[in-house]
Amino acid sequence: ACRGCDTTARQGTTQRRIWVVGATTEHTIGKIAAMSLCTSILASGARGMHRIACSASHQRHATPCASRLSSRVRCAALRAPVMGTRSTYVLAPAAAASGAQDADSNSRPIRLGGVQRRFTTSSAVASPSAADADAMPVAPNGQTLMLHNTMARRKEPFSPRDSTGKKVNMYVCGVTVYDYSHIGHARVYVAFDVLYRQLTRMGYDVTYCRNFTDVDDKIIKRANENGEECDALVDRFIAAFHEDIDALGCLRPTIEPRATDHIQDIVTMCERLIEKGYAYPADGDVYFSVDALPEYGSLSGRKQEDNRAGERVAVDDRKKNPADFALWKAAKPGEPTWDSPWGAGRPGWHIECSAMIESILGKSIDIHGGGQDLVFPHHENELAQSTASCRCCATDGDEPEEPFVRYWVHNGFVKVDSEKMSKSLGNFFTIREVTEKYHPFALRWMLLGTHYRAPINYTQRALEEASDRLYYLYQTLVDSRVALTEAEASATDAEVKGKPKPPTGVAAEGIELAVETKAAVASALTDDLNTPLAMASLSSPLKMLNDLVSTKKGKKAVGRNVALRDLVKTVEETLEAVGLPHEGGERLLEELRLLTLARAGLTQADVDEAVAKRAEARTAKDFAESDRIRDELGAKGVALMDGGSQVWRPATVVNDK
Repeated sequence: ACRGCDTTARQGTTQRRIWVVGATTEHTIGKIAAMSLCTSILASGARGMHRIACSASHQRHATPCASRLSSRVRCAALRAPVMGTRSTYVLAPAAAASGAQDADSNSRPIRLGGVQRRFTTSSAVASPSAADADAMPVAPNGQTLMLHNTMARRKEPFSPRDSTGKKVNMYVCGVTVYDYSHIGHARVYVAFDVLYRQLTRMGYDVTYCRNFTDVDDKIIKRANENGEECDALVDRFIAAFHEDIDALGCLRPTIEPRATDHIQDIVTMCERLIEKGYAYPADGDVYFSVDALPEYGSLSGRKQEDNRAGERVAVDDRKKNPADFALWKAAKPGEPTWDSPWGAGRPGWHIECSAMIESILGKSIDIHGGGQDLVFPHHENELAQSTASCRCCATDGDEPEEPFVRYWVHNGFVKVDSEKMSKSLGNFFTIREVTEKYHPFALRWMLLGTHYRAPINYTQRALEEASDRLYYLYQTLVDSRVALTEAEASATDAEVKGKPKPPTGVAAEGIELAVETKAAVASALTDDLNTPLAMASLSSPLKMLNDLVSTKKGKKAVGRNVALRDLVKTVEETLEAVGLPHEGGERLLEELRLLTLARAGLTQADVDEAVAKRAEARTAKDFAESDRIRDELGAKGVALMDGGSQVWRPATVVNDK
């Protein structure tokens, strides 16, 4: 029912805009609405009859959801409902919201659970026409993906270059392989793994290319320090990178080229740029002339006067402009070199990606991704090189037929305890340092809990909470699968023969909730990969599953097995969409328990001994001792469970040190 939505936040005030199709004005928004100020509000069509107060172009209607009603709504003064509650929202004309009387008292806001909200519409807000809706590009599965384009500074509907609308090529800048990858790298490649998965889920045939920079000043310096060849260093850290990223659940790209495999492509591009007047040689080096390209700075918005020599730009009298950057570097002692028309040397950093993209994917691509720190200078210089090299991709005259990149996509920075991550500050963490203590999927959950474009604050508390939530999720899935197996084994003859009674109570609610959640997740992920909203939408299904598994009313509800099956499937599909496993829950739970014990400095034998002592204390009615044992273990992250099959489970604990 949600046609599409856009959210903007300015100076602390949130404006949420929703396109509503059908009688969706009386809809329920759960606790997912409270996730952040920039959260999309899902307008989902409910069943039945609804009374709607519309803008001036519509009168009140009492219609089923098949209504032709279509209105664009600007939400005013909306506050997210309290976590864990459900609130009903009703649309009303702006005049009614400001105090005007409505002819029908039934159009007043409805209270549910003591919570009241009102949406308003204004005649100044135009409704999307049928032509506008039809013009929106759609994926092979019929959905529209909205992506934030750094070049346009806004979200745009995704439309690939391919004439069939089915093929997509995506290039993401890879790592410079001289050390182990850090949590900033984890954020980049988890974010673009979700994009890769989403594009594939929407039916696109995706070619995903992620490079390795295997020749660089840092690589040469580290190899010389270690007394080893650059190739040996590079191979070792590429293998380590794959181990770390695979552990986080990231799919391997289609292609992973190395820069040194494309030296001839780099030399050819440099020659072309010199020939066209965009580059010039200087004592064995080759520089790009930023003055030759008037549009230089269009991606970052950076002005030429910002590039002052002696600050971010090295002083070099051979340069025509201090902002000119190296395409080719002359040979130096102790460095790997390749032959070129300008003498022996090696490529500069920026030219590598431009040459590899052109060689592998073509002169123009659909998506180029990377961290926000790459917008300038790396991606700005890439754009300059590739645009100048081919005028991307001009056929007649100087005007390009296609831009070098259709959609520039960048993820936000990572901070550690609200400070910039830096080795000098001692807050620099590699992926494997984190995953030695916490499960890789806990790190992935934490990263996905913040929108990919927003800055993320890495803290121990955030990891602890992510690990705790992960345990709850998979324990619920495991319990639900066991309950479902038992329910299906004890199904009545009528249920087996396909003649079940209509679902009632929590089972009926669960079946409906599964449908709503599936729609909510799809809407969130197609709205610029809103993973926080998609993951938060699992809260209600997980609670419902626990009700069906453990409560009396849940166990007795007619249609329980159908509700269990639908909800489990919905949760599994959501996990798969964000790159988390939906099978092997028992193994993952055991791994989480083992990591908890390791962080606590305990063994399973230690816990068993403490449990036995606590049982003795309870038998002796020494409840003070019983509580002391429980609290002591709880402070270390081991929560003892009274009753049930679980003796203990991991708990959140934060060490302020």
